[in-house]
Amino acid sequence: MSCDAAFELFNEVRDRLAASGGHLGVEDIRLLDEAKRRLVLCLVGDGVDRAVEWLEQVRKVLRCVESRFGVRGFTLPKELTSFMASPIEHLKKKLFNYVDDYLNVRLGYESLFRKSLSALTTSLRTNARSCYQLWGFTSILLHLGDMGYHLVYPEHKFINFDRSGKQRLGVIPPNTVLMNLERGFLSFFYEAPRPLSWEDTSDLQRVWSLYTALRPDLMIYGGKVLDVVELESTPPIKRPNVVVEFKEVEDWYARVRDLRGYFRRPLTAEEWRYRWWQRLREELIKIADLQQIVDAVEEKIERGRAPSLRVREYQLLTLYRATYRPDRMILISRTKTPREVRVHLESSGIEVYDDMGFSIERLKQIAEEVGSFASYGEEDIITIEIPKTLAQLLSRASKTLNLDYIEMLNTAVRLLLNNLDKKDIST
Repeated sequence: MSCDAAFELFNEVRDRLAASGGHLGVEDIRLLDEAKRRLVLCLVGDGVDRAVEWLEQVRKVLRCVESRFGVRGFTLPKELTSFMASPIEHLKKKLFNYVDDYLNVRLGYESLFRKSLSALTTSLRTNARSCYQLWGFTSILLHLGDMGYHLVYPEHKFINFDRSGKQRLGVIPPNTVLMNLERGFLSFFYEAPRPLSWEDTSDLQRVWSLYTALRPDLMIYGGKVLDVVELESTPPIKRPNVVVEFKEVEDWYARVRDLRGYFRRPLTAEEWRYRWWQRLREELIKIADLQQIVDAVEEKIERGRAPSLRVREYQLLTLYRATYRPDRMILISRTKTPREVRVHLESSGIEVYDDMGFSIERLKQIAEEVGSFASYGEEDIITIEIPKTLAQLLSRASKTLNLDYIEMLNTAVRLLLNNLDKKDIST
C-alpha cells in the first residue's frame, strides 16, 4: 500500500483542524484513524502479516496448556496483551504523538515518516521476541505435562507471564511450578531478575544489584523455589539449574547489545527522584510548552558517565553462562545458526538447538533434559489435587473407620504394595 494515500488523509485532517480552530469532529476522527491504519500497512504491512501468524502459534499452545493443566487463564505483559488483541490497533497507538505533532505543524513529512517507521519497527520487534519466548516456554510446559507433571503453583490456576508489580513484597516469585509424583518439582522464572521495591537510599542501595543484573529469558530450578533473591550473592540470584535463551530473528547473532547499565554505580534515592522529576519536566514542557517549570529545579546533580561494554548477542550468551553458572544452558533459535557461531557457543558449554521454527515436537528433547533436574528439594510435605468425589469418599471412609484420612491412605497404599508383584512394581 502506498504511503501517499495515508498522507493525503493526514493533510485533509490537518486542513480541517486548522479551519475548525483545533476541533476534530466525528468524521475527522474517522479519517485520522483510517490514515493511521494506511500508514501502518504501508510501512510494516509484511511484518503485521507475519505477526498474525506468530500470534496464532502462541494462542494454539496456550489453549493446549489450558487443557493439559486445567489453567483458568493467563496474564501477559501489557504490551503483548494489547498486541495480541489487534496488531494493527496496537501499532496505530504508537503513532499518536508523531501524528499529533504533524497535524499541529510541529513535525514535517519526512520526520513523521522516519519516526513512525522506527516506532513501528521497534514495536514489531519487541512483540515478536515476546511471542517466540512465550511460545517456547509454554511448549516446554506442554511436553512436561505429557510426561506426567501437574501444575501446583499458582494454586489458583491463573498463570502470570508478566512481572508487573510482582516484586513489591521484596521477593521474586516463580511464574509456575510443576510437580511429578515420581521426580519432584520444577520451578520456572520467566525474565525474572528485576528490581525489588524500595523506600529510601539504604533500601535502594541494598537492592541496586538487581537493577543491573543480567536477565536471561528463562531460568529453571529443580525443587519448589518460591523466591530466587539472594542479595548477599553475586549475582543476587539463586543459581539456576537451567538457563534457556530464545532467539527469533534471522540475524540475532550479528546484533550488538550495549551493557552500559551493567557497570552503573548505585544511585541515591534523591538522585533517583531527581531523574524522575527531570523526565516529568521534559514531558510537560514538550506537551504543554510549560517553560516556566524549568525554574522549579535549581540544583543539578553531577553524575559521571558509566563505562560501556558492547557485545554481540552470541557473546552475551557466554556472559550469561559465566555469570549464573547453570548446570545447563540452552539456546533455542528459530532459524539456522552459522557454523562459526555454533562452534563458539558449544565450546563455551552452551547447547544449541537451531532451525527450530515453531515445531513443538522438536522441543520434546529439551523438556526431557529440563525434567532431569526435577527434585523434591527440602519439601517434606507435598500437596496433591484429587477429584471432589474422591475427597468426599475419603472423608466418609475415615469417619467410618475412625482413622485420620492420611493414616488411612498410608495403610491402604501399604496393603496395595504388599499384594502386588515386585517385578510389576519395578516396571
